[in-house]
Order: sequence, then structure tokens, then C-alpha cells
Amino acid sequence: MAVSRRPAATWSLAALTALAPVSWGTTYAVTTEFLPPGRPLFTALARALPAGLLLLALARVLPKGAWWWKAAVLGALNIGAFFPLLFLSAYRLPGGMAAVVGSVGPLFVVGLSAPLLGQRPTGRALLTGAAAAFGVSLVVLRAAGALDGVGVAAALASTASMSTGTVLAKRWGRPAGVGPLALTGWQLTAGGLLIAPLALLAEGPPPALDARALGGYAYLALANTALAYWLWFRGIGRLSATRVTFLGPLSPLTAAVVGWAALGQALTPVQLVGMALAFGATLAGQLGTARPAAAPPKPFSSTERNARKDSMDLTGSVLRR
Repeated sequence: MAVSRRPAATWSLAALTALAPVSWGTTYAVTTEFLPPGRPLFTALARALPAGLLLLALARVLPKGAWWWKAAVLGALNIGAFFPLLFLSAYRLPGGMAAVVGSVGPLFVVGLSAPLLGQRPTGRALLTGAAAAFGVSLVVLRAAGALDGVGVAAALASTASMSTGTVLAKRWGRPAGVGPLALTGWQLTAGGLLIAPLALLAEGPPPALDARALGGYAYLALANTALAYWLWFRGIGRLSATRVTFLGPLSPLTAAVVGWAALGQALTPVQLVGMALAFGATLAGQLGTARPAAAPPKPFSSTERNARKDSMDLTGSVLRR
């Protein structure tokens, strides 16, 4: 259930939440310029687990009761499954195809919001989501050969995983007395613990790290993950799920801008048109994209309580989260 807020406050909150995908858009440049190559799972682990443990230490709150399994489910969907699936798609798909597939996330969320949140999609929501995906495709897509079926499936699965986690996080809200800092720490820790055995089995022991790599991992863990995901889940608690997910296209757009400004990558007129289209769709997505269903499912009590209060990742050439 969306929280009623003054327009100025809502836009300010959306702007703060937008810092999360903007931060995620810098990950590709940081990874290519600072980190050892060929270690995507270790990078995912180094981002998630230290950030989760740091937030747990700051919040000093552990889950209770049903929130043990809820936190595990959200951590698996938003972090533990999302990261590896996204990395798999990045290594098997050409160019920015993984980012294009990921940009349909708003459409996933709009569809899931009907059965899980009781919000029927509007025509504007569907049109805006399609426009955002098309704009991103103009920015990141390059001519390529035949697409890899496994890579496409992994990209779709990663998008579906994050979208489902976003909607469930909105449906479940937070336990009474628990803030977004603790909830973010639970999810990052659960996701990191899920990734840890995968990284060890697939990539072996951690690589040797120099000062440059340590700085890069510190940025990813602190600003790019701990702070960014706290802003993201804070936004989910206070804005509608569709409004939050319509901020997602800012990630590949930021990656393109960083590539142009810091890595000397040219932007063509077609890409500039795509950026304007995707950014316009992002703004349109903040104007409200769903209406309540006639008989919405009964929300959990924690969601109702929090509604009265304030309530990641590489692609072949573009980073989404």
C-alpha cells in the first residue's frame, strides 16, 4: 500500500533513492579499472557480505520469528541469486544485452504488483516501462551475432529475482521497531552467505589484492552496496514498488555517462536520444503507475505499521546493480 505524502517530499525521497542505481552505474568502471579480472563471484561476495556485517553491527538487531526466513528469502532474491545470475548473463551475452533485459524490470514489477500488492497496472505504466527499456537499448545495445540461450535465460531470471524481491519487500514491510538499516543488513548478509560457497567452488581461494584493488573493493562494499542498498530498501518502504523500480534504468545510463566522462567512450546521437527517452520514462514513472485493485490482498500487519511511519553488478559493457 502506497504511503500518502506531500509531492515535494515524495520527489525528494525519490531523488535520494535514485542515488542507489546511480551508484550501481559506476561499478563497471571501478571493476575494470581497479579490480582483478575474472572474479565476478568473489567481487559479488566482497560487496555483499562485508556490507551486510557492517550494517548488522551498526543496527544491532537480528531477525525474530518469521523474519528469519523472510530475510533469507529477500536476501536470496535481491542479492544471493541476483548477483550470480547477472554475472552469468554478462559473460554469455554480447555487449549490453544483459542491461537491456534488465531494463524490463519495471514491467516485471508492474505485473507482480497486481497479485501481491493488489495494484492493477495502468496503460501508462506499461507504456512507460516499454519506453524505458527501448531507451536503454538505444544506449547500450550493439550489433552482435546469435544470442546465447543460457545467457538470455540468466538475464531474465536475474531481473525476475530482483523484481520479485522488490515487490515482496514492499508487501512484507518491516517488523515493528526495525529500521531499514537492519533490514538491509539482514538481506546483504543472507545474500553474501549464499554467494560464499559458490565463489569458493567456482573460483577457488580469494585472489591476491594490491592497494588499488583494496580501494576498489572498499568503495564497492561501503558506498556502492551498504549505502546504496540502504537507500534502495528505504525507498521501497516509503514509495510504491513501481516508483522505485522505475529508477532502475538510471544505472545503465550512469554507466554510459561514466564511460564517456572517465573512460573516453564516445556517445553517438542515437545513444543521446536513448538516454533522453529512458530518463524521461524514469521521471514519468514517478508520477504514479498503478491503481488499487477492487479487492486487494490483505497486507501484513508490519506493512500497515510501517506505512504510518517513515517507513548491483556487471554486464558485458554496462553495469546495472
